[in-house]
Amino acid sequence: MTVKFGVLALLEAKPDKSGDLAELLQSARSLAAAEEGTVTWYAFKVDDTTYGIFDTFESPEARNAHLEGEIPAALATVGPDLLAKDPDIRLVEIVAVK
Repeated sequence: MTVKFGVLALLEAKPDKSGDLAELLQSARSLAAAEEGTVTWYAFKVDDTTYGIFDTFESPEARNAHLEGEIPAALATVGPDLLAKDPDIRLVEIVAVK
């Protein structure tokens, strides 16, 4: 397996919605697990209101399928209620993996 592509998404919760965003990310795990092309998927917390998602893929097609999938759709639906600003989503290339 050669992991070459990734997505880094940083999410800033509204101050009173941090717990709700954490719950959404926890529930999204099962959606990511069901995606054939997603090799790894991490949801993490940086501080009280900043969360992130980092996922990896073997191909740009798998990454694009993920970006058009259920997790981004869920974020788009609840984003205005939970997020203080638009997500910072960055497409990355993996340069080294252990």
